[in-house]
Amino acid sequence: MKPQFRYLDKPVLEPVPGCSWADKMVLNPAIVKDPASDTIHMLFRATGPWPQKRREGCHDPYPIFLGYAKSEDAGETWDADFSRPALAPALGYEEDELYITDSKGNKVWNYANGCIEDPRIFEIENELYLTAACRPFPPGPYWLSDQDPPVVTRYEYIPDWVMQGSEEDPFLQTARVNDTVTVLYKLDLEQLKQGNYDASFQYVGPLTEGHVSDNRDVFLFPDKMMIEGKEQYLMLHRPMNVLPFDQGEEVQKPSIYLAAAESIEDFASPKATHRLLAAPVFDWEEHRVGASWPPLKLDNNEWLVAYHGKKNVEFGYTQSFMIIKEQANDFPVVVHRCPDRLMYAERDWEMPSDYPTPCLFTTGGIVVNGELMMSYGAADQKVGIAWVPYDQLVSHIRKFNAAGEYI
Repeated sequence: MKPQFRYLDKPVLEPVPGCSWADKMVLNPAIVKDPASDTIHMLFRATGPWPQKRREGCHDPYPIFLGYAKSEDAGETWDADFSRPALAPALGYEEDELYITDSKGNKVWNYANGCIEDPRIFEIENELYLTAACRPFPPGPYWLSDQDPPVVTRYEYIPDWVMQGSEEDPFLQTARVNDTVTVLYKLDLEQLKQGNYDASFQYVGPLTEGHVSDNRDVFLFPDKMMIEGKEQYLMLHRPMNVLPFDQGEEVQKPSIYLAAAESIEDFASPKATHRLLAAPVFDWEEHRVGASWPPLKLDNNEWLVAYHGKKNVEFGYTQSFMIIKEQANDFPVVVHRCPDRLMYAERDWEMPSDYPTPCLFTTGGIVVNGELMMSYGAADQKVGIAWVPYDQLVSHIRKFNAAGEYI
């Protein structure tokens, strides 16, 4: 018997008409439990048209923001602050506006100038962090790229000086195609829950190389692991272009990778080493797979990894799980992988409107009172919450080997 998932019959958050930064889409939420109370905190992705930054002859830009919400009843209801974004892109267009001060006081290129998307919250060595997929410049109404015929708007707000700049600068290489780069922030939960948003986030820097590949679904394990004779940080990521990475020529499709580095700054550099963790195998994963939210520690050096797969535009995104196991002086490997679609869009409010693709996309998972509570984006426009008995889910995943065959 498959695990018994429980869903709410309506979204907990959805777009707010008249809210300039959240009247089009509210989706893909990260969650974290307050260590001092039963409160659960959420950061969600939101967007709306931003005509005050519109360029002549272009669509309205649609920058992407992060908003804040909290729940006092174990996720059943949420109180969101739509008065202002918790974290907003700078939206500069001149070269001197494209810099930010990082957590070490350095003036660096701001990869989050245009969009801050798909947050994930996790600990690294007992400190709280956030990752987000970021773009140097905002796109126009980006969902039009999935329509027939497609309308591509992601390049409309790239300034001329970017196109004319150095061919060697990694930031400018990324900015010319406006690809996503995953950025790491330090997160101060105390400041966040008090509404002191300006003091809640510290820009650490990029974790991926945009000039190598558009890359998202990125988060780190909480502690270093011994890999290749060195204590190293370990990261999950999903490059869109896998050819530059381990076994990329074999798998060809966007896949789940591990990356190891001695310092966090080394991830976005050739110093990081990469290992393929999981590629598309099952029918419902045909187009791509990616990890969904930060892994949860199990016994015996094992980790539960939630992941998503996409078959095609009509079939859409669905969710399943795998268990990976640490290896002596090496990268972890998959030891159990569920071959079934355990979560997918079924309820009316999860069905697409602007996007043609059915989508249930989990971006947060925490264990509360013996249940795994997951936050997800539905139809790329709303926020849902689901629960499943944690031990029941883990026991089910253990019924299958690394290839998804019943043991």
